[in-house]
Amino acid sequence: MTGERETMTSLLAKITSNIRIRLARETDAEAISSLLFDSFVEYKSLYNPESFAATAIPPDQIASRISEGPVWIAVADERIVGTASAIPKGDSLYVRGMAVLPGVRGRRTGERLLTTVEQFALMGGFRRMLLSTTPFLDRAIHLYERFGFRRTNEGPHDLFGTPLFSMEKVISNKL
Repeated sequence: MTGERETMTSLLAKITSNIRIRLARETDAEAISSLLFDSFVEYKSLYNPESFAATAIPPDQIASRISEGPVWIAVADERIVGTASAIPKGDSLYVRGMAVLPGVRGRRTGERLLTTVEQFALMGGFRRMLLSTTPFLDRAIHLYERFGFRRTNEGPHDLFGTPLFSMEKVISNKL
């Protein structure tokens, strides 16, 4: 059994080693928009049209986000396979968008993106990280909880009528 576990560990390391995280450039906007659509389309029926459009945003909105705060991408074999973006809100860093392509999920891409966001938050002196998610994104919620996020009563509580809840991760007790 130990041999199998070591083999699985080395296989996972190989799978994740070819994924690199970097800051997005404006020229990545179209690929990121496509990634968001491809990542959330399986849940489209659970959103209403306005909230899906606000989740799978077009390239011009991606370009705007890139100018407003950091947007990271996960790249594997020269293909964008994941993304996360954040924006400061007072002493908090709000993770306002995150997605990983369905075919890449389970390879720790989301963990690597969240680790990058947290490192940025720590370097920026933020006290906590916040995010909002829909209750039907079970895999994402499980990832956030494993990463130390806990539910809060803070809003927003809906996105154009689609239910949301917020989560936080305290990363510093400095005030």
